[in-house]
Amino acid sequence: MTRALVTEICTALPGAEHSDPWGGGHDAWKVGGKMFAVVGTAADGVSVKTASIEDAAFLIELGRAERAPYFHRSWVRVPWGVTDRAELEDRISTSYRLVRGGLTRRVQAGLPPLPDPSAGA
Repeated sequence: MTRALVTEICTALPGAEHSDPWGGGHDAWKVGGKMFAVVGTAADGVSVKTASIEDAAFLIELGRAERAPYFHRSWVRVPWGVTDRAELEDRISTSYRLVRGGLTRRVQAGLPPLPDPSAGA
C-alpha cells in the first residue's frame, strides 16, 4: 500500500478534492470541505473516519488499524502492510460516505452523484 494507491482510490470518489492544509507534504482528501482520508508526511499509512469510537476500537483490537494521532477517537490509521487493496478501498470508501452523509443537504446537492451500487451487478 502506498500514497499513490490512496490517491488513486480517493480520486475516483465523486467530488473528492486533494489539499495540503498544514503544508509540508500532507495529503488530505476532502468531500464538501470535510476530510475523509489523510496521509501524513511520514507516508506510512492513511487515517480514515469510522462510524463510531467503538468501531475504531474494534479495528485497533483486531490489529487492522492504530489510533490516528491528532484525530478524534472515531478515526483510525491504517498502516501500510496490514491490509490488502480491497480492504483499504473499503475503509476509504466508508470514511468518504460517512463524511459525505454528514454534510448539509445544500452541500450534498452540489456534489456529483454517487454511483448506483446496483449498476455493477
